Amino acid sequence: MSMVRRKLAQGDLNMLMAAHARFVEGKAGGRRLALKFVDLSGLDMRGALLDDADFTGSSLEGTRMAGARLERALLFGCDLRGADLSGACLKRADIRGTCLQGANLSMADLTQADFREGIIAIPHATKGLAQVKHEERPGQADGARFAGATLDGSRFDGVSACKADFTDCSMKGARLTGANLKDADLSGAMLEGAHVGGTNLAGARLVGADLSGVAIENAKLDRTDMTGSLRTPGADVLDRAETLMEMALDANAWAESGGVLGMPAVFDGEDLRPLAKRLAGLKLPALSAKGACMVGLDLRGVQMQGANLERADLRGADLRGADLRGAKMSGALLNKADLGGVHLGPLPLGPSRSMHSNLSESRLRYTRLIGADLTRVCLDKADLSGADLTGANMKEASLVGTRIDHATGLPSVPVAA
Repeated sequence: MSMVRRKLAQGDLNMLMAAHARFVEGKAGGRRLALKFVDLSGLDMRGALLDDADFTGSSLEGTRMAGARLERALLFGCDLRGADLSGACLKRADIRGTCLQGANLSMADLTQADFREGIIAIPHATKGLAQVKHEERPGQADGARFAGATLDGSRFDGVSACKADFTDCSMKGARLTGANLKDADLSGAMLEGAHVGGTNLAGARLVGADLSGVAIENAKLDRTDMTGSLRTPGADVLDRAETLMEMALDANAWAESGGVLGMPAVFDGEDLRPLAKRLAGLKLPALSAKGACMVGLDLRGVQMQGANLERADLRGADLRGADLRGAKMSGALLNKADLGGVHLGPLPLGPSRSMHSNLSESRLRYTRLIGADLTRVCLDKADLSGADLTGANMKEASLVGTRIDHATGLPSVPVAA
């Protein structure tokens, strides 16, 4: 039974989107967008406000939706092949039974989105809803690009995503049960607590992935490359956690007493993951944590002036509002970390002396640097691909050989050459 979709023109869509934006914002004249089984292929919805919109069963093939807001949107049974959804917000969106083959969802926020199989009722070509056909549609995302996306808590059960790109994704607590991820690239992905029972990971790359809390032995592992992946902290790491916490509190006392009590903390090479949220808000100036594993730590508001974090792994860490003036962070891993409002400017050492922060050769892929102070920071040969620098102060920052592919919010102020 064939289905004929009504083709919508761009002008008509623009009027409907404007009315929907008023609906979302609670303004007069607003009306919810409901475009079921409509042909919207190739149209432009970039940056549109489409929260709670209903596109059930529609064709969105090749549609441009980069940066659109689609929270809780209904994309049930849609055809999104080749669509551009890069940077879009799709939190809790219903994407069941949708075809995403070749779609671009890089840097998108897909937190708690549902990609599972769906059963869709297709109206008859001439009789409409008087005669419908129920069709099972598995989620399809073969060859799709999810690089740098957030898929925390998403439902990916049974989805086919062969050769898909999940590099540097955050997939904490995602349900991948029975999914087909054959030959997919999950290098650098953060899969903490993900469910992988029956997942086909044959030929997949999980190089440097965070697999803590993941029962990876329950997945199909044939030619799977897990080189350098992080696993659940062992008993020795857990046993050392309290000792490390005592050292942190000792360092906090040293800072508060002006150096009378305690001493700076030295965490070189340590695995600090068991400390989770316990370091937030502490004063840890002159901290040394070279090569330390700090993946996913809550470091909000921590004072780490003059810290040495060279080659430290801070992927997915929350550093909002932290004071890192004068920090040494060359070679550090900060992919998908949140450095919103972080202070990385010069650290005053006297009337005419200061120490500049050094992030040369660091990796800040898809890092959030909104409102960060990067004054005079050395970012030479760093990787800022996909980073969000909206509102960041980069006055006199050095960006020699720095990668800025797909970075957003880059300020127009001059930077050091």
